[in-house]
Amino acid sequence: MGWGSKAGDWAFKGLTAGLGLATIYLTATFSVNVYRGLAWHNSQSKIEKQGSNEQSS
Repeated sequence: MGWGSKAGDWAFKGLTAGLGLATIYLTATFSVNVYRGLAWHNSQSKIEKQGSNEQSS
């Protein structure tokens, strides 16, 4: 096995590891953003309900 082949193997392993880490990072940040978005939306709904209750009182 030549040096070029080993270098190609290491380059492929590095690329694959990088893509795996990027996938894990993007999955985690996406999940956090979905959670934050749902929490924000829930709090906005509560504020709107409180506002409509105060106006009708």
